[in-house]
Amino acid sequence: MTLKQKIGQFFFPAVFINDTEENIQATEALIRDHNIGGLTFFHSRASAATNYESKQKVVSYDDSYFKLKQLITRYQKCATTPLLMSIDAEWGLAMRIEKTPQYPYAITLGALPESQIDLVYEVGKQIGLDLKAAGIQYNLAPLADINNNPNNPVIGYRSFGENKEKVALFANAYLKGMSDAGILGCLKHFPGHGNTNVDSHLGLPILEENLEQLLHNELYPFIKGIENKVDSIMIGHLAVPALNDGKNTSATLSKNIIENLLRKQLGFEGLVISDALNMKSVSDLFEQKGQLEWEAFQAGNDILCFTDEVAAGIEAIQNNAAEERINESYNRIQHYKQKAGLFENGSIYPDTSQSKIDFSISENLNRRIAEQILTKVKTDTNTNRIQEAIANNSLAQVSIYKDGFATKVTQNSTTPIFSLTVENPMLKQEDLAQYDTIVISIFVPKAKPLNQFDIQPQVIESISTLLHNKNCILYVFGNPYALQVIPNLALAKEIIMVYQDFEVFQEVAAQQFLNKLACPGLLPVSIKNI
Repeated sequence: MTLKQKIGQFFFPAVFINDTEENIQATEALIRDHNIGGLTFFHSRASAATNYESKQKVVSYDDSYFKLKQLITRYQKCATTPLLMSIDAEWGLAMRIEKTPQYPYAITLGALPESQIDLVYEVGKQIGLDLKAAGIQYNLAPLADINNNPNNPVIGYRSFGENKEKVALFANAYLKGMSDAGILGCLKHFPGHGNTNVDSHLGLPILEENLEQLLHNELYPFIKGIENKVDSIMIGHLAVPALNDGKNTSATLSKNIIENLLRKQLGFEGLVISDALNMKSVSDLFEQKGQLEWEAFQAGNDILCFTDEVAAGIEAIQNNAAEERINESYNRIQHYKQKAGLFENGSIYPDTSQSKIDFSISENLNRRIAEQILTKVKTDTNTNRIQEAIANNSLAQVSIYKDGFATKVTQNSTTPIFSLTVENPMLKQEDLAQYDTIVISIFVPKAKPLNQFDIQPQVIESISTLLHNKNCILYVFGNPYALQVIPNLALAKEIIMVYQDFEVFQEVAAQQFLNKLACPGLLPVSIKNI
């Protein structure tokens, strides 16, 4: 391989499953002309994070999964060197591809007792098997970020929680599951994106901690991952002035953070991959095409993810990099391609004749998780309240945005259900005058905290009034941080976190309510206003 062909292996441009034929042929030309090392799959251009945040319409396609397998086959066939196919599938292929298995968010898994860590391993393994069936060898997951800032606009629900030991333990269990399925894993976002309040897709977050503080907290899960031989670590677009001579330089472009801290001090020998180089925190820093790619490579990244300037980037690296440095990254990438089985005959092509997915495996696993994560955030001191209210015909339900749980609870009773919807977000208090006990089920619309998780102000007002005037039992299907936007929450008689809105989670929650089942889960983050 020529030096230029070796440099091509560092580039992992983004590809979109639902792209035009013209775009697909342009990707094939990149593969043929530049010997690129791999591809990173997204659903569509509108769904890529920097575009999604600008509210572009994301169209749903029924055949995305089949298209993905067809594209992987097509791209592999035009590659001289087998491509390492990657995707960001933190909670399964469903993160990027509709009508594929979805597993719980990391924050939901973080509610599991440590005694149930095998379930985290099984999630990692099953996601790995799903990816392998699609022809993908590399999952850019899980997060090692510690959830220590409730105002974080982008991490939150994607982290296992606020406890560094549990984050490290669960991240490594997830990685072990994927590895046992034959999939490469990745810890992100080094040196820790949890304690930030800026979305790095849109701006540059700044960590004010010094090295001693980072070693004590943010870096702990990464250190444990390195001890467990994690395949790769993704560098986050975040600045740590204390590690960079006081400068607000993104870690992705910092030799001090990658070469000195990660490689030399922490002893990491695996692949270093940049976060997406199209993100606004770094994408507009350099006017000259290829300069960003060179700066990222010079800082110590082996893989340049979601780069828009392949040809110019290759040229910039070829003109500036030492041959020894090029060979270091090239050899690492080839080693992990070999580990992923890319040089074994027939192992790189997915089976395109298999168009159906068996959802029973994911549904069974999700049910087992649901039974273990239900978390009683607050317990009612009156253990007979529900029975007394039913006997007195003074129990009603208020369902917010979805009726599934409420319907399951009332299958064998006449308990009335009052529904709040996007179109009708206000309650008529007189409708509830005769009821003194209210079971409220809220399906939090968004996992991110922007605009109060998209819970309408009228809905928040209605809940607050109910909490003030009635005996309320609250079931929350969504991000636990959403509790913090509800006034009068401390007046609730009982609060149960269910976390996900999956059908099986609703069924398990209904059974818990009807049969007074135990709630073995543990709240993975601290909530202030309970």
